[in-house]
Amino acid sequence: MNIDKCIKEVERDSRVVARACRIPYFPLVVESIDGSTVKDIDGNEYIDLLSSAGSINVGGGNEQIKKSINEQVNKFVHYTSAYLYNKPMIDLAEKLIKITPGKFPKKVAFGLSGSDANDGAIKFARAYTRRSSIITFIGAYHGATYGSMSMSAITTKMRRKMGPFLPGVYSFAYPNCYRCNYDKKECCCNLECLHQIEIAFDSYLPADEVAAVVIEPVQGDGGIIVPPRKYMEKLYEMCVKNKILFISEEVQQGFGRTGKWFGIDNFDLVPDVVVLGKSIADGMPLSAVVGKEDIMQSLDPPAHAFTTAANPVCCCSALSTIDIISQDGFLVQVNEMGNFIRDYLNNLKDKYHIIGDVRGLGMSIGVELVKDRIKKEKNTEAALKICYRCYEKGVLIVTLNGNVLRIQPPLIITKDEISRALEIIKSSIEDYLQGNISDDVLNFIKGW
Repeated sequence: MNIDKCIKEVERDSRVVARACRIPYFPLVVESIDGSTVKDIDGNEYIDLLSSAGSINVGGGNEQIKKSINEQVNKFVHYTSAYLYNKPMIDLAEKLIKITPGKFPKKVAFGLSGSDANDGAIKFARAYTRRSSIITFIGAYHGATYGSMSMSAITTKMRRKMGPFLPGVYSFAYPNCYRCNYDKKECCCNLECLHQIEIAFDSYLPADEVAAVVIEPVQGDGGIIVPPRKYMEKLYEMCVKNKILFISEEVQQGFGRTGKWFGIDNFDLVPDVVVLGKSIADGMPLSAVVGKEDIMQSLDPPAHAFTTAANPVCCCSALSTIDIISQDGFLVQVNEMGNFIRDYLNNLKDKYHIIGDVRGLGMSIGVELVKDRIKKEKNTEAALKICYRCYEKGVLIVTLNGNVLRIQPPLIITKDEISRALEIIKSSIEDYLQGNISDDVLNFIKGW
């Protein structure tokens, strides 16, 4: 594989771009994207299992989306929605109200990224409830603005040298049944992790001062962790009982990723607010907070107004994204493909003891690598080396939470493409186990 041009561009990049802006994985400079195939400037092609960090669910370079973008560009690129109106924005708001959970009256607030949407969730929750405290979860990643970072509890690396963060944010353990803090099995636990919130209510965090619980229905960057249904139901009941807003953070898991429109749909729960970003516009900069009308009317202008929010080009991309996912059989295909991937990976798990757990919903899948299955010690080196070898063989895959392989391909990937990618993952695992991957690759790939 020749990557001479890529290396030169990476060297140029290192001289002008702040290191805080990137998590280094591979020296890959993108030239073009066609569906699930990424091509670099040296002409190498890769099967995409990353979907641009889950932001291009219907694939890069989608023809329907490019057509809608070009049609809008030929009219006008932008005029601020903070002062004036545009039709694509109104059309999109109507569609979001229709597809998000709940039949009650709703309103939409647009932004530019999942980070500012999470900030918006804090603003609306505090304004509506007149309460200050926010409950989030360890392992959560909500973004890189101050508000969203205040709710994130995945690594201290991203929080160093910038504090203090927003007060009133409390993080509790996410229900990770593979790594239960109480050595329980899902089948017979008493939701001890949820009980920690109840203890907090009795000891230091008055429930009537909590504005909202913000939860990822599948914890993304924490390692693609699927919580037990009974946990989600009891948490929801706790929120209703204490008049706490239940906010579903769908930035990574929304728009068909889990085989349903939104991750929370897998639990048949209706949140008060949903937070949207990433694939809302298939990679174009757009986000939204969608919630009950009275909640979304609790702030006065311009409390959540952004000059370039609801850019009509981005809104047209979002409208096409929704149209594609709405096609008959689309989500059925996502579930079928997700089942195929998990079945293959579970077969690998039976063969290779380095694989501790395979989990996920739809095409949001995590493969946790361990040094041994008894102690479950994280095998970060293996995860990084296997990712790099996959890249060398033509597959883009990254790690989450140190030792979890992140498999989130474009939802339009073909069975042939995913089969070839899975075979490369298998051969890369074998290369690692045989000691055929040099330590030198760790000089570049760092991961989270």
